[in-house]
Amino acid sequence: MNVLFIGDIVGKVGREAVKKVLPTLISKYQPHIIIANGENAASGRGITRPIATEFFEWGIHGITMGNHTWDNKNIFEWIEDEPRIVRPANFSEAAPGQGSTIIKANGKELAIINLQGRTFLPPIDCPFAMADHLIATVQKRTKAILIDFHAEATSEKIALGWHLDGKASLVVGTHTHVQTNDDTILPQGTAYITDVGMVGSKEGVLGMEKESVLYRFQTQMPTRFVVDEGAWHLHAVHVKIDELTGHATAIEKIRLTEEQWLLL
Repeated sequence: MNVLFIGDIVGKVGREAVKKVLPTLISKYQPHIIIANGENAASGRGITRPIATEFFEWGIHGITMGNHTWDNKNIFEWIEDEPRIVRPANFSEAAPGQGSTIIKANGKELAIINLQGRTFLPPIDCPFAMADHLIATVQKRTKAILIDFHAEATSEKIALGWHLDGKASLVVGTHTHVQTNDDTILPQGTAYITDVGMVGSKEGVLGMEKESVLYRFQTQMPTRFVVDEGAWHLHAVHVKIDELTGHATAIEKIRLTEEQWLLL
């Protein structure tokens, strides 16, 4: 099974980049299932139903979220009706939506679990215990399992990777928007990367206009961050999974700038 996971899509620039590049990625990697993190898709904070619908129309099969899940308040009105979107499973039991799902596409099945870290983020339920619980449940359907761990601390992400080695097919980190260079297959067969990266402007700060971010750092005064509209870059990973064992056999980072894409 070929799986393509696209990093955090940030704002309109990120959405337009995905729309342009996705056909090229599909042609090159022939993914059976495509997953993307969409928690920053709407002006950098949250997601809307029309945006989610666009993603599905473009060929994305499932969407993961993170700490900005609830920033667009109308999500409460529709998330229960959209089984292809998962929010962190270790949110409160009162939270609407679901933390895991089974994506079916092109004759394949992939379980998706979304988790959020607790280091430097709001205190929530243990992602390690929740991962164990949900993996035991979805393994009854499929051995191909993807974990999107939306977390701040690299140490927490690496620790979860080791904890889930041999239990999940793929553990990808999201949230920090900077692609790390530690893509690997762990000893028991789990593909791992600390952070996939982002899709959005490479001329700002993590996709936001640099002026407001600089002002915040230099003055410690509150200011509103706005999505930057400069030239984009796109980060993703392509992973091959042995469906019989659930183990990954290959992982490849994808990093593409707008300038590179224009030369293709």
